[in-house]
Amino acid sequence: MARRALLVGINDYRGLSDLRGCINDISNMRNVLKTYLGFGNNDIRVLADARAGKEAILHRLRYMVRLAEPGDYMVFHYAGHGAQVRDRNNDELDDGMDEILCPWDFSWDGCFILDDDLDEIFSKLPKDCLLEVFLDCCHSGTATRGIATENISSSCSVSKSDGVPKSRFLDPPPDIQFRYEGDEDELPLRGFTSGNRSGMRSTLNHILWSASRSDQPSADARIEGTYNGAFTYYLCKHIRNTGGDISRRNLLERVHNSLRHNSYHQVPQLECMNEAAYEHRPLQLPPADEPERMLYLTTPYMRGNDVRRVQEALKKMGFDMIADGVFGPYTHTMVKRFQAQNELIVDGAVGPVIRNILFGS
Repeated sequence: MARRALLVGINDYRGLSDLRGCINDISNMRNVLKTYLGFGNNDIRVLADARAGKEAILHRLRYMVRLAEPGDYMVFHYAGHGAQVRDRNNDELDDGMDEILCPWDFSWDGCFILDDDLDEIFSKLPKDCLLEVFLDCCHSGTATRGIATENISSSCSVSKSDGVPKSRFLDPPPDIQFRYEGDEDELPLRGFTSGNRSGMRSTLNHILWSASRSDQPSADARIEGTYNGAFTYYLCKHIRNTGGDISRRNLLERVHNSLRHNSYHQVPQLECMNEAAYEHRPLQLPPADEPERMLYLTTPYMRGNDVRRVQEALKKMGFDMIADGVFGPYTHTMVKRFQAQNELIVDGAVGPVIRNILFGS
């Protein structure tokens, strides 16, 4: 079983406004990978500033995937500018906004990385290996215009850390902005957190962490005396605090709570290939034949898409349900009523028998 990582951090852009915390981000992540997740020096490749051009990033990703074998674990971490662009297709305006990553040699004339570029590479991953992707950038300029200034926007307020946060969004030049001026709300968003151009992404063997929703900034801020991406900082902090023994779902919740507590207006996102992966630790792939977890009333309450699916199925069967993804006392009561109606053991727990009735499998 091999472990490999590609860490990309860009502070010093060619011809663009610079950032301040991206090199610290990849240093922070490198330390966590080595200390808590079993990586060695030779397992980790770093591309920083001028070495992080588009072709260098894509070449390293392709090489990492080409070496991958079943049982391998891989990490791709990107810290830098993100942006949105309405691209042109044979001189006709396309019908959506693309999220993009901005390499060191970025240009609005095509020198950027689309979700399709990554999808083309990730789709070649062999079965039973895992690639975990971390994107600490943002893809929305709403209320964060003028990234080169030090002004504070309403979407990136002063936090309890000692400094002025800066958005990692790259504002398009006028000719690019004019392509979609006034159309922002009508155009579908395609990208790393919302599906690629085809509407599908190869998530079978990779997991995606994003620093914020597509309509939010991702802060580049001074925290504890040094500049960092707020998302990467708290992600690494909570991995350290738990020694890496934490589920992805719990880690996501802790990072979200830390960002909110420190007044960062960004909500981190996590996409996994199946529900079981949310309950496993970072860089851990659940067995393909692992059964769905038993759902029952616990403290704290169980949460997740599997809970929501059960709630939605009960609602379709006429039960007065709200599909909020939280297995609380009310859901527990509705499950017991369902069990009583179907002459099952009334214990309020959802297992294979109930799932078979609800979903027919």
